[in-house]
Amino acid sequence: MKTLSQRLKGKDGRFRGSLSGKRVNFSSRTVISPDPNLSVSQVGVPRAVANEMTIPVRVTTHNIEELKQIVRNGPIRPDVNAPCGANYVIRPDNRRLRLADGNLDTVADLIEPGYTVERQLRDGDVVLFNRQPSLHRMSIMAHRVKVMEGRTFRLNPAVCPPYNADFDGDEMNMHVPQTEEARAEATILLSVHENILSPRFGGPIIGGIHDHVSGIFMLTHGMRWFTKEEALYLLRYARVEHMPPPGKEEEGVQYWSNKQIFSVILPDQLNMVFHASSCLNCDTCKKEMCERDAYVRIIDGILESGTIDKKAIGAFDGQIVNRIIRHYSMRRAADFIDDLTKLSIRAIMFDGFSFGIDDEDLSKTEYAQIDEVLNGAATDVTRRIKIYEDGQLEPMPGRTVEETLEMQIMQVLGKARDQTGQIAGRHLGLGNSAVVMAVSGARGSMLNLTQMAGCIGQQSVRGERIVRGYDDRTLPHFKKGDRGSDAHGFIAHSYKGGLNPTEFFFHAIGGREGLVDTAVRTSQSGYLQRRMINALQDLKVAYDGTVRSTGGRIIQFQYGEDSTDPTKSAFGDPVDVKGIVESILKEEV
Repeated sequence: MKTLSQRLKGKDGRFRGSLSGKRVNFSSRTVISPDPNLSVSQVGVPRAVANEMTIPVRVTTHNIEELKQIVRNGPIRPDVNAPCGANYVIRPDNRRLRLADGNLDTVADLIEPGYTVERQLRDGDVVLFNRQPSLHRMSIMAHRVKVMEGRTFRLNPAVCPPYNADFDGDEMNMHVPQTEEARAEATILLSVHENILSPRFGGPIIGGIHDHVSGIFMLTHGMRWFTKEEALYLLRYARVEHMPPPGKEEEGVQYWSNKQIFSVILPDQLNMVFHASSCLNCDTCKKEMCERDAYVRIIDGILESGTIDKKAIGAFDGQIVNRIIRHYSMRRAADFIDDLTKLSIRAIMFDGFSFGIDDEDLSKTEYAQIDEVLNGAATDVTRRIKIYEDGQLEPMPGRTVEETLEMQIMQVLGKARDQTGQIAGRHLGLGNSAVVMAVSGARGSMLNLTQMAGCIGQQSVRGERIVRGYDDRTLPHFKKGDRGSDAHGFIAHSYKGGLNPTEFFFHAIGGREGLVDTAVRTSQSGYLQRRMINALQDLKVAYDGTVRSTGGRIIQFQYGEDSTDPTKSAFGDPVDVKGIVESILKEEV
C-alpha cells in the first residue's frame, strides 16, 4: 500500500508522473537511422507507424468526396505509394465506427457533413519529433512526414546536433498533433527551419557534420577543375536551375572550378570575408596568397578564394548559414543546408574517403626523431630530479619544492608529446584522411593523431601525475622513491605501437577518472536543471519590457539587461555590425 505522501511525491507521484509528464495516445517510438537524401525538415516514417497513427478530419462540403475515397481505401496500406486510408469514422453522435474490409463502402456512403474521419498519416503531415533527454527547446521540433518502407524513423544527419542524436541504437518519439490549432502552432513555432539558431549562443545549431565537413573541405581546398559531366554529377541533387559559364576552356573542353561549383548553391548578393578553421593566424595575413587557402572571400554569391570547412558550414559554427539567416531568411538557410549536404556527400564520393590502420604509419626517420625527442625528455626529467635531490631546486612563487618539481616534469613531458605530434603531422600531411578530418574540423584533432602515431603522453588523475599505489611507489615494478617519468604514468608508446603492461595499467587509471566524472556529472546536472526550471518557470517578460514573477515583482528592468533575445543576436551581440559593413563594403573589417 502507498501512503498519501508517496502517491504525490517523486518521479512516479501524482504531479511528476501523472500531470507534468504522462503516457499519451497518438505517439510512436522506434530506432532512428540516417537518410541524407531527406530534407532537414522531413522525417521518414515507417509504413507500419503511418498506418496506425491517425489525424481527425471534419467532413465538409468541400472535402466530402476526398474523405469518402479515403474511407474506401480502408485501414491497410499495401505499400508506401498507396494512397492513405482511414481507421475510424466518428458519427455526429460521437459513436465510433471501426473500418474493416467488410464495411468500407457502406460507411463511405453514410458520410455527410458533421462526420469526422480519422485518416492515416501521409506525406507532408506535420508531426512533433523528440529525443530524450529533452534538455533544451530544440530537443522537440516539428518535421514533415515522408512515409517510407522499413521499421525505423529516418533522419537527415545534419539535424542530429540539436537532438544530440546518433545512429548507434538511439530511439526517438513521434507525436501527431490532433487539432488544426496544434498543427498551426507546431508549424509556426517548432519547424526545424525556425530553430536553426540556438537561443544559447545566437548561432546556427544545425549544419554540416562529419562527412559533410570533410567532403566540402576536399571539394573547395585549393583549385581544381571539373568537366561538365563531373560538375553535373556533383550538383545533381542540389536545387540548381542553370550552370554558371565555364571558368576555362582547353582544347575545346569546358571546365568549371571547384569554387564555382560551390558558389552555385550560395544565394546571389552574399558578401562575406573570414578565415577558415585551418588558418594559422599569421602576423601579416597573406589574404588570397595564403598557402593553406584559409582566406575565405565570398563576393556577390561567388566564392573568390578560401576553403569551406567547419567554421563556414559546421553545426555550432556555420558562419555562412548564420549570414544567410540574417540577410535572407530561415527558409533560405534550410534550403542551403539541404543543398550543401547533398553536394558535400557527392564530393566525398567523387574522390572516395577511407581511414584505416595504415594511415598512422610513419617512416623510420620519423620514428627515430620521436625516440630522440622522448629520450631527450627522459634525460631532462632525470636532470631535474637530480637537482631536486641535491637541494638545488628553486621553488616557484607560492609553491613548495615538490610542487615545483612536479610542474616542471609535467611541462617537459607535455612539450615532448607535442613535439612527437608535430613530427607525425609533418610526415602525414593533407593527403592523410585523419589530417583532413582534423584540419577541416570534421572530427578529432591533431592530438588524436599524435597519440595514435607518436606518443600517448602523461596520464593524469585530478590534474596531477599518478602518485597513488603502493608505499612510496605506484607499482611494485619500480624502485621506492622513483620520481621518473615511467614510474608516474608517462606513456612513451603510441596506440599503434602498443603499450607495455605498466603503461596499460596507468592508462586504465586515467580512463577511469573520465568515466566516473561523466556518470556523476550527468546526474548532478539533471537535478540542477530541474531545480533551476522550477525556480524560473514563473518568470516572464511583461508588456512594459520588464521581467516579472507571477506576483508582479520586478526581477529585471530589461530582459537580460539589454533587451536582446539571444536567438536574434549575432553570437551574443545585439547587432551584427561586421556582417552589415562587410555586405556593403565587400571586404574584411
